[in-house]
Amino acid sequence: MAGGRERVLRRRITSVQKTKKITRAMELIAATRVMKAQQRARASAPYSRQITQVIENLAAAGTEVDHPLLREAEKVERVGVVLITSDRGLAGPYNSAIIRAAERQVQNARAEGADYALIIIGKKGRDYFRFRNYRIDSFTEGISDNPTYEDAKAVAGTVAQLFESGEIDRVELVYTEFITIGSQKVVVRRFLPLESTETMAAEGHGEAGAVASFEFEPSPEAVLEALLPRYVEARLFGALLESAASEHASRQRAMKAATDNAEDMILKLSREMNQARQDAITTEIMEIVGGAEALGSGDDETTETQVPVGAQN
Repeated sequence: MAGGRERVLRRRITSVQKTKKITRAMELIAATRVMKAQQRARASAPYSRQITQVIENLAAAGTEVDHPLLREAEKVERVGVVLITSDRGLAGPYNSAIIRAAERQVQNARAEGADYALIIIGKKGRDYFRFRNYRIDSFTEGISDNPTYEDAKAVAGTVAQLFESGEIDRVELVYTEFITIGSQKVVVRRFLPLESTETMAAEGHGEAGAVASFEFEPSPEAVLEALLPRYVEARLFGALLESAASEHASRQRAMKAATDNAEDMILKLSREMNQARQDAITTEIMEIVGGAEALGSGDDETTETQVPVGAQN
């Protein structure tokens, strides 16, 4: 019986060791990818800062435009929620946290008496809301792991089209902001409409004098109008890069925890197997000793019952 338990434990240890190799490999892959995602996020930051600075400078100089992306609805009848999730799992609480935040936005819109529109990036978000019979207006897959600017441009174009056509009156962007390898947080920010030029001039860091140093063709208003769609694309691209880095960091931590748990399980099972082996050896020794004692007692009885030959006469 003990020998059978030892075989079962040995098979379990082998299985856990194989799983440990897989999780360790996934941890190393995620660590490599998170570094690349961080580098891409840092590389894109100057572009976002520069385009924001130019827009704020134009606004501070008094440039005003009547652009559809600046339209403030008198009554919000439909709220769009742009959700960035991953296509794959095994990333700890990464997807569940972001999905809960997006679902709260949908519930808040309903509480305000408005309808909702879901623009989802990533299979995990799509699967969650489709299983619960939510209506999904747009879905994009295959870009969450390694997004490009063209991907962000396509999604931003879809969102802008829905907003400009009046199908949605406000857009909320829900994504995960990357802080450090060990810290990420869910962020909900207004995506559309953009802040008015008056707000940008009052609250931004623009300098009116900076505009005087440049000549704008055909006009400052035309430049500002052309920059606003690029600004929307840059904001979405930055959110995609932050989410990609957060996804890889969460997967690295999850796989490290799985590897550590596998090591603990191997240690525990090894101790149980050693105990089972010791029990088996002890049982075998006891059986041998018992058998030897039984044979020894049988020889003594035979000797005691023998009658000397001379005594028979």
